[in-house]
Amino acid sequence: MSKPEQLSYEEVLEREGKLVAFNSGVSMLPLLRQGRDLMVIVKKGGERCKKYDAVLYKSGGRYVMHRVIKVRENDYVIVGDNCRIFEYGITDDDILGILVAVVRDGKRELKMDSLTCRGYAHLWCDLFPLRAFLIRIRELVRAVLRRLKRLFDREKSR
Repeated sequence: MSKPEQLSYEEVLEREGKLVAFNSGVSMLPLLRQGRDLMVIVKKGGERCKKYDAVLYKSGGRYVMHRVIKVRENDYVIVGDNCRIFEYGITDDDILGILVAVVRDGKRELKMDSLTCRGYAHLWCDLFPLRAFLIRIRELVRAVLRRLKRLFDREKSR
């Protein structure tokens, strides 16, 4: 018996025009939850992406789903909803598809063009400086806790 054909995201989008896949990773929290939410992505056509679009692109051999934060003449500035570092130089040629819906826990479909999802995207992007600050604080607290745990473990093993 032969193995079923394993298609890349690009091949699925090219063949079907649409890709449905589970999310992997935490960069788009709280919108996308790893292993729980299905992403519904449509193939990007010739049109430019818009600010607030969540786009799928390939970077360093990995597939990435992040949000357009700024549309520039020849490229985009992109960042994950749970990230604080901007990515520059992502072009239309890099973008494979656009997120159009999320299926939450296999039950409820959230359409990205709904008022709720558009409001979330605007709020999330417009509050980026505050979110970036809070993410940095969270990172610092985690680093301090890790250091304290290592010190505690070292003392305990003496």
